[in-house]
Amino acid sequence: MHPELFTLFGVTIYTYGFLFALGVGVSFLLSLARVKKGGLDGDAVFDVFFWTVVWGAVGSKLLLVVTNPEMLTQGEALQNLFRSGGTFYGAILAGLPALIILAHRKRLPLLPIADMVAPFVALGHSFGRLGCFCAGCCFGRPTTGPLSVVFTNPVAFEKSGTPLHVHLFPSQLVEAIFNFLNFLILNTFYLKRKKKTPGTVLALYILNYAVIRFFLEYFRGDEDRGFLLGSLEHPWSSLSTSQGIALAGFFGALLFLIFRRNTSADHGNRHP
Repeated sequence: MHPELFTLFGVTIYTYGFLFALGVGVSFLLSLARVKKGGLDGDAVFDVFFWTVVWGAVGSKLLLVVTNPEMLTQGEALQNLFRSGGTFYGAILAGLPALIILAHRKRLPLLPIADMVAPFVALGHSFGRLGCFCAGCCFGRPTTGPLSVVFTNPVAFEKSGTPLHVHLFPSQLVEAIFNFLNFLILNTFYLKRKKKTPGTVLALYILNYAVIRFFLEYFRGDEDRGFLLGSLEHPWSSLSTSQGIALAGFFGALLFLIFRRNTSADHGNRHP
């Protein structure tokens, strides 16, 4: 793989950081274009998106520390923290409340905005997972199956602890593909749905990604994700932190969809 993109004036540009920034930038710009097309105040939406991304970045680092506290006791702890990408669910757990609060302050319609943005979050996430693959982080378990990758770059081992010269399940690539498919599904659903029930696309995003993440966690081989139950050595009888969050997100989104459907049905019965 290719953890380091290039070095310019003595500064190394890492492939993960580049792809992560590209994913955030693409997601940000496409989301902004869509909400402007929807007739919303572009300046207000820009402020909301900007600070949502900032709080999401903070949340991703905080959850990383919570699930991997020993990294703060290691040498160059702060450098390692800033260099790492953090955890995606941490970004969601911090970014979503920020979006709610900021949209309320700016008097913007929260659920319609979230529906516009959700597909592009999935798209941006797919870029991020490609970055993970290039860096070697979030690597999969050793496998003897036909679907495998072998990391050989010592930088991947140094920065992420990636096992070298071992056949590993390509968890990063698989998640990147599923995130891209999630984007296509959500974007198609949003564009083709003539009568949009606010919050539906957001709920589908949370539900779809929860399923993707829950099952892919069983094929991950990195130890720094944290476990609510069990351990890495016994994956099928364990529950990682991300799986716990995925379960909560799945059932929360499912209940929301059921509630919204029943509410719409009741409203339709009252107004024939």
